[in-house]
Amino acid sequence: MSGVETMTTPARRQLDADRLLTLVCVGLPLIGLVLFFLYPMVIVFLRSLTVDDGYGFANYTRVLGSTGFWRATEHSLIMGAATTVLSVFLGFIIAHALYRCAFRGKWLIRGVIVLPLLAPSLVQALGLIFLLGRNGVISRALGIEIEIYGFWGLLIANTLYALPQAVMIIGAALVLLDARVYEAAEVMGASPSRQFRDLTLPAARFGILNAAFVCFTITITDFGNAAVIGGDYSVLATEIYSQVVGQRNFNMGAVVGIMLLLPTVVSYAIERQAMKRQQVGQMAGQVPYRPSFAPVRDPVMAFLSLLVCTGIVAVIGIVVYASFVTLWPYNMALSFKHYDITLAGGYSSLWMTIVISLMAASGGTLAVFLLCLGLRRLPRSVAQPIQMLAAMPAAVPGMVLGLAYILTFNSTATPLYLLYGTAALIAIINFYHYHTQGFLTVMTGFRQLPRALEEAADSLGAGIARTAVDIIAPFIAPMLVSVFFFLFMRSMVTLSAVVFLTTPDLSVAAVTIMRLDDAGLTSQAAAFSTCVMAVVCIALLSMKGTLVLMGRGNRSKVRT
Repeated sequence: MSGVETMTTPARRQLDADRLLTLVCVGLPLIGLVLFFLYPMVIVFLRSLTVDDGYGFANYTRVLGSTGFWRATEHSLIMGAATTVLSVFLGFIIAHALYRCAFRGKWLIRGVIVLPLLAPSLVQALGLIFLLGRNGVISRALGIEIEIYGFWGLLIANTLYALPQAVMIIGAALVLLDARVYEAAEVMGASPSRQFRDLTLPAARFGILNAAFVCFTITITDFGNAAVIGGDYSVLATEIYSQVVGQRNFNMGAVVGIMLLLPTVVSYAIERQAMKRQQVGQMAGQVPYRPSFAPVRDPVMAFLSLLVCTGIVAVIGIVVYASFVTLWPYNMALSFKHYDITLAGGYSSLWMTIVISLMAASGGTLAVFLLCLGLRRLPRSVAQPIQMLAAMPAAVPGMVLGLAYILTFNSTATPLYLLYGTAALIAIINFYHYHTQGFLTVMTGFRQLPRALEEAADSLGAGIARTAVDIIAPFIAPMLVSVFFFLFMRSMVTLSAVVFLTTPDLSVAAVTIMRLDDAGLTSQAAAFSTCVMAVVCIALLSMKGTLVLMGRGNRSKVRT
């Protein structure tokens, strides 16, 4: 009897240790989600209802009775709709050219289309000012004065900012179309135009719908472009900034934030349903489509794609060029004078942003890995609500999350006040702003992990910790690397989420760019933007290099 007890005791200890580790893996990230996402959102909702010493709807009545609010709402909806239509239309053309047409130079289009993601959103607005502003290159060359501030300038800037998302989402839908369906259509004598109408468009409709709602959400919540080139064309994001920073009216800012949250939540919910429908429609064992050259279609699609890419390169390239011009546009000699930045804290905010981004990337990657590891061991009935909470941050605009943080952490009524004004808090908000993307990416990696590997480890007596280190982490390492660099790059360029959390002693790169532009130092803003883009480009190349090396290492292991 004692021998049986001796044999079962280690097993029980292992089981208890695994349960405790599962609890820690789920509990710590869950506490983080509650403290740094759910709790701040509750606070911003309560502040929107706060009236003197009680609660009520007086703030909502005041805001809803304001013509300024309704003007900003109308502008936001019109801008969101116009940008969505233009972005999805251009995005479909480029995605169709990349995945359904045959021509050389696709690598160039793929490289250019991601450039807007490597820069703060306000860089597009700066580039348009240098091109089409009163002293812009095109305006002076044509001898005309173009009114770039307002609706049209903001539409172009937002379209360039949202376009990469549209291309990637629609491209992901097009690349999944089965080649066998098209071969059958050809055998039946269907023309290319008939195939496009009856096969391509219906199969890609959920991807197009998904891209539309993503572009709408990006546009309606963006602050950077609106702050730089919006002019008198007020939108909800700038209205929140005006209430909080300009008028120090936090309760009214909370009301506008809640109102901004409504269309983004609806948009996010519809987008998630579209994504599920698209995934349901996918078939196993699909044969990749290999396009053949069509002399009428492909040159036209290539030309249109390159034309859009030329616009992207022009807008971002002119910012880099202007940063070296001695005195725009009167002395076009090249120099480094604008890189001697002393105002707005100089380069201290750039180095601080790098540190903050590393904190957000490393801590965030570890957090989502632990959460996904723990959820894999939980019953579905328990794991599903936690997964829903982990996916919610994507529905909250950066401006609203930033407002929630300043209302929560700038109050001495809570011990969390100690975090206010620290780099750690900015790193935390950067992580939870992009928590959903990182979480879903790692969850995808866990779903691809064969259960047989874990079962074999369990049968050999390996606990969760040993299995995680020796089996799971190596298997999903490419996903973890991608999430790390994604969080780092987004933390480097984000503006809306952190604009409320900077202090005179602590700033970040995107806010410094905005302050330099507000001070009329547009060329110095361009120089600082160039430095930020250089850091993000280095990070992107590092990610690609790391993934290539990991792929080679895995192939060499397979050979041996």
